Formats: sequence, structure tokens, C-alpha cells
Amino acid sequence: MDWRAKVELFEQIRREYEFGVGTIAGVAQKLGVHRRMVREAIGSALPKPRKKTERPRWKLKAAVEFVDAVLEADRKAPRKQRHTAHRIWERIQHELPECKIGERTVRQYVHQRKIALGMLARETCVPQSYAWGVEAQVDWYEAYADLAGERVKLQVFAMRSMASGAAFHCAYLHATQQAFLEGHELAFAYFGGVFRKLRYDNLTSAVTKILRGHRREETSRFVAFRSHWRFEAEFCTPAEPHEKGGIEGEAGYFRRNHWVPVPEAADVAERNRQLLVACQQDEHRLIAGRPQTVGEGLLIEREQLLPLAQPGFDLAQTSFPTVNGLGCAKVLTNAYSVPLPAGAQVQAKVYASVVELWHDGRCIARHERCYRRQQQILELEHYLDVLYRKPGALAGSKPLEQRRQAGLWPASFDRIWQALIERHGKQSGTRQMIDLLKLAPKHGHLQLQEAIESAVAGSCFDVAAVQHLLNAEELRHRACEAIDVGALERYARPLPVMHEYDQLLTTGGAR
Repeated sequence: MDWRAKVELFEQIRREYEFGVGTIAGVAQKLGVHRRMVREAIGSALPKPRKKTERPRWKLKAAVEFVDAVLEADRKAPRKQRHTAHRIWERIQHELPECKIGERTVRQYVHQRKIALGMLARETCVPQSYAWGVEAQVDWYEAYADLAGERVKLQVFAMRSMASGAAFHCAYLHATQQAFLEGHELAFAYFGGVFRKLRYDNLTSAVTKILRGHRREETSRFVAFRSHWRFEAEFCTPAEPHEKGGIEGEAGYFRRNHWVPVPEAADVAERNRQLLVACQQDEHRLIAGRPQTVGEGLLIEREQLLPLAQPGFDLAQTSFPTVNGLGCAKVLTNAYSVPLPAGAQVQAKVYASVVELWHDGRCIARHERCYRRQQQILELEHYLDVLYRKPGALAGSKPLEQRRQAGLWPASFDRIWQALIERHGKQSGTRQMIDLLKLAPKHGHLQLQEAIESAVAGSCFDVAAVQHLLNAEELRHRACEAIDVGALERYARPLPVMHEYDQLLTTGGAR
């Protein structure tokens, strides 16, 4: 009998005893219940809870000694390398094959023993209240995404306001110091201001040494960044994540709601655009116990935040390498190509996603940052002048191989190159191919590819033809920009005057 039915039966017994038969035996006979139940109902309107019967665990008995030994050894093991109940159950399956026991039974026993051994205890936390614009919490967490069809583990920067509950998330390939600082600036822009205090774990991007108490030896770059944005930093006690429970809970909530199922994107930039939309969607949710939604709270909080610093902090890690004999500058163990002669000195600026190389006050090369070691990141355009003097080196060059692997060397390029060699010879034909490649910086890679494909489709394997197609496209583009609304209305008439529109495009907008 369930609890509700038993309560109703007790009420019926009590009424019958007080206003009906009036005797225990009479009530028991009339309602068909035992006299013990009648006495219990008379004594209390609520039934006594049933005692849980402790059943002997015969199957567990064979594994008790093994489990106790594992847990005792775990007391001396590193905290993050101790056995879980599932791992203990797996070991039982392999090391005690005669013990056929269910995982749930092992889980229950391990939980009881960990409490008894003092290995499992819950801290009692004190609820906190937060003023608008005062505190936010910052942390990293890991999540997977399918980028261009490949599963990649991403490091996600997260900042959460403790007053409004609004949060900002941004993914990176690696949790470098540049990514850490860049995440702050993006978060400040999202919130519309700077919090007066930020709470952290003891992240290596900010802390070099943990001193006594709450004192920390911080990295000089983080100190400069904090001074620029005018906020105060607080660091939690090691191994005490509950001291920043707001961001810990936010990471779990966001991962369950916006990283499940595993998301798909073309690259990290597209995934970050998806994350920004997800952050904006979360502004509509209502956190339990709060009178307004997250977005409404954020509007109130923006009025209390410190204003954004102008200009922003220089996030780049700077060095001054020298160009080597391979036309590369070495930056953080990797070599990046530059269009300068050997011996020239450049300024390298390393950001979270890109590496910029500067010379004489201008950016001469920009590469996607490589996080592997001892790699060469080469751009074919940086070697075209050298290859023009040494055309035989183009076919087997590493820059060309990297261009092919990146999918930026279509089959039409090989077709026109081969045709030029057949017509003009290997040396001269390759030099003409290099002349075509030199057109890319001016017209763009996509336009050059379209012009070469058009020429190949018309069986016209000539550099002048490709140049003509590129110039005609540029003139057509300029003409379209020069046409005002009145001209469009004037020339968008029936067929008799369409030749005027064609002439306008041909002459580059001259009337």
C-alpha cells in the first residue's frame, strides 16, 4: 500500500473509532484490518515509515577485501589519480572473474567506504550576494567540436558576471597567455565595461608562484594588463574550486546546453560566432530566485561597470628575429617566411591565432599561428622573386607543396603551367607561370583562379589573356561602383538602349 492510501485508511479508522463503532475490535472487524493497525491509527494520523530491511550482500562478500585494499591504497595516491567506483568494478571483472557482481552494488559500497575513510566529504558553502558591476569569475574549460570534419579539442575561455549571471564564452586551440588576455578584451566588449574585481584559479598565464595565504607572484604581463584595464584580481585557494562556484556551474550548464551534441563548424572563427549567438540566447533565461532575466540584469549592470579603456592593450608577444638563408624568421621554435633578403631584422608580433612580421613600420607578412614545434610555415608569394631567377626550383619547392596541401592550388593552375612549358620551354614557361602568380597580391587569389579557369576553359593558355580577363573584371567592377541610382534607372530600359549600358561598362564609367 502506498503512502497516500495508508494515510486515507488511517483517517477512516480514526473517524470510525471516534464517531462510529467506538471499539478497537469493532473497527478492525468492520474495516477488515488488524487491531495493531487500529491502535497505530488512533495513536497518530501519520503512519510510521517502513524500516528498510538490510539484506545480506552475498556476492559482495567475495570482493569486500579487494575493494577495501584499493581504497586504502588510494589514500596515498594523487587526488586526481584515485580509483572511481567504475574503475574498481572493472578491476573486479578482470582480477576476480569468479565474483559476478553488479556495478551498482560496487558503487554503493565504495560510496559508503569513502565516507567512512574520510575520502568523501562535502563542504558547506555560505550563499553570497553580489552588487552590480563588482565581481566576475574567469576560468578555462575543455570541449570538443568537429572542425572541417575533424574532431578537435578546444580550450574555452569563460567569464561570468556574478550579479546578473550573464556569461561570455570564446574558444581557442590552445590556452596561451595571448588567448587568455584576448578573451578578457572580448568579454569586456561583450559586457560593455570592466568589472571592478575578477576571481581566478591559479592560472599559469597570470600566476608564476603561489605564496603564503592569498598572496601570489604574478606575471609582469598580467600585471600590466590588469593595470591598463583598472580591475582588481583575486585568486582562489588551490584545489578549492567552490570558491569560484559561479563560473564552475556556468561551464557545466553551457557545455550541456551548447556543446551537446558535438557541434560542427568550418573553423574556430565560425565556432566562436556560434558561441556568441549562444551567449545572447542565454540572456533570455531566468535564474532561480532572481526577479529578472539574465539580459535584464545585464542592462542594469552595464550602468555600473567601469568604462572600456581606449585604446586597448597590446596583446602581442614581441621579438626581433633575423631572416635566415631560407627566407624565414624564427618565432617560438617555428620558422615563418617573409619577403625579405637574408640578414634583415624583423619585428615578430605573436597573437593567439596569428603571427605578424613587421619591417620599417609596416606589416609585411601575416601567418596563421602554428602550435607545433620546429615547423616551417611558408607562403609561396614570398619566394616568387627568388623563383623567377631559379625557375627550376618551383616544381619541388616546399612552399608550393604547402599550397597544394592547403587546397589553394587548383588543377587549372597545373594545366596552364604545363601548357606554358610545352609552348615556351621549361625555364621560360615556368617564369611566365610565376608572372601569373605575381598577379595574386593585386587582384586576389580568387579572382586569379577564376581568370585562369576561364582562360583554360577557352583553350587560351597565354599570360596576356589572363591579364586581360583580370583587367576587364576590374573595369567592370569599377563601372558598377560608378553607376548611381539615376544611371541605373536610365540604363535599365528595354533592349534598344542596352548597348549604351554595355558601352558604359567597357569604358569604365565614362559617359
